[in-house]
Amino acid sequence: MYRTHTCGELRLADVTKEITVSGWVQKSRDLGGMTFIDLRDRYGIIQLAFNMDSNSVLCENARKLGREFVVQAKGIVIERSSKNKNIPTGDIEIVVQELHILNAAKTPPFTIEDETDGGDELRMQYRYLDLRRNPVQQKLFLRNKVALETRKYLDSQNFMDVETPVLIKSTPEGARDFVVPSRMNQGQFYALPQSPQTFKQLLMVSGIDRYYQIVKCFRDEDLRADRQPEFTQIDCEMSFVNQEDILQTFEGLIKHVFKAVLNVDFEGDFPRMTYAEAMEKYGSDKPDIRFGMEFNDFTTLSQGKGFVVFDNASSVLAINVENAAEFTRKQLDELTDWVKRPQIGASGLVYLRYNADGSLKSSVDKFYDTTELEKWSIQANMKPGDLLLLLCGDLDKTRKQLNELRLHLGNQLGLRKSNEFSPLWVLDFPLLEWDENSNRWHAMHHPFTSPKHEDFEMLATDPGKVRANAYDLAMNGVELGGGSIRIHNKDLQAKMFELLGFTPEQAQSQFGFLMNAFEYGAPPHGGLAFGLDRLVATMGGSESIRDYIAFPKNNSGRDTMIDAPSTIDDSQMTELGIKLN
Repeated sequence: MYRTHTCGELRLADVTKEITVSGWVQKSRDLGGMTFIDLRDRYGIIQLAFNMDSNSVLCENARKLGREFVVQAKGIVIERSSKNKNIPTGDIEIVVQELHILNAAKTPPFTIEDETDGGDELRMQYRYLDLRRNPVQQKLFLRNKVALETRKYLDSQNFMDVETPVLIKSTPEGARDFVVPSRMNQGQFYALPQSPQTFKQLLMVSGIDRYYQIVKCFRDEDLRADRQPEFTQIDCEMSFVNQEDILQTFEGLIKHVFKAVLNVDFEGDFPRMTYAEAMEKYGSDKPDIRFGMEFNDFTTLSQGKGFVVFDNASSVLAINVENAAEFTRKQLDELTDWVKRPQIGASGLVYLRYNADGSLKSSVDKFYDTTELEKWSIQANMKPGDLLLLLCGDLDKTRKQLNELRLHLGNQLGLRKSNEFSPLWVLDFPLLEWDENSNRWHAMHHPFTSPKHEDFEMLATDPGKVRANAYDLAMNGVELGGGSIRIHNKDLQAKMFELLGFTPEQAQSQFGFLMNAFEYGAPPHGGLAFGLDRLVATMGGSESIRDYIAFPKNNSGRDTMIDAPSTIDDSQMTELGIKLN
């Protein structure tokens, strides 16, 4: 047996016990007559003590140990004379009687400590070493707990865990597919699933009734902090349910997981907001409602006063930043430069400062007299000490820009606290959105989303106004998950494909298996999928999902640890019937 105890479990109650521990050398301290080794495993750190007077050979051997050597130590637990209150085992140490080197180690390329000196790329290259660090292991532990509690809750609600295929048919809707060549069917390709969407609908046709799966999904998209080419969904589907049934079920899941994992209680029902209201108030379909700064439409109030920038704009929108009137001119200039960056794209920034003495000062006060500026302050419910910030331009673009500014100020002013959680259901999304490039309608969610029943007639007359029977759960400015009531009628599904520009032949070729299944008694059904990575990162107070994934890709979609993607041997290419230009 390599160990009788882990490095993190021994306490004062274990004094006088003969024990065996194994782990990695965290650090060594040579004090002349004594040598101390901090030994680390997944469970914690324990101090090993070696005395030159009582066993010089053993002490000399201990001094030869390098960082990350794997060792086994046998000895007696004693109370430490100099206690370390920073670690749970800090009251005791082990007087070592036997020491065995299980494996020597090269000096690692960065220090394996909570605060490491390794940069992101270096730690990605040696991810197996980065995973030894306690903060990273704690993130994976959080992920494990969330997945475990998810399974417990869904099992209690009679959901069945069913696996679906990983090699599937490529479809043109949504993000780009990752494709896999078929050796046995040369010239043809599988796709890796962007989600198990059609399969979970088929499971409802099959009578499974309640399905879930914690499943890998794949999308060939440009990467960012909350996106990876492969990610994990908590994928769920239910039969004989309406939207309210689904919202209640999965609100219960989130409440259970937060209580079980973080001991966080949510009081009452989660607030709800329509997509239209979210865009009008926050310029985002996943608004962070932990703080205010709701949008205020100043278009009518600000135009016709000779300020050409506002006069020529289709919209003028503002946010009131409370207690920010003391922003210096330098800070305001920095905000202006920030919104003018290409990533944001605003042409400039106008401000109105409501000073503590009650006076008003604006960057455009030569166009607006005090009376007009007072109207602004009343419209925005300003009080002394507040700062009004205005952007203008095309409505949709201005909303997006002001949303980015709002979130930036929320971070800057400490309003986006990582230990506060504000969930929000966003409902009634548009069913379709028009794409100027392809000159056709696209599904905002996916082609299988059902229109709201009261909007059915507008599918033929005004499809852009049709609302989807769809819903997202947002939290802290992150879309944790979303879903919809599905189309379960073949004729309605065919109409949807027609709106999306499919010919009947294309629809049959791509999705005939699903439409055919609907002819054999498909029940009303709907579901929801949570992004496990995003959920865990939000619970951990992080905007990046990377540290919550054991082996993530970098921003270029590469795994620098195993050097993937990579070329393959010519013989493999020949066998697959593939030739590169």
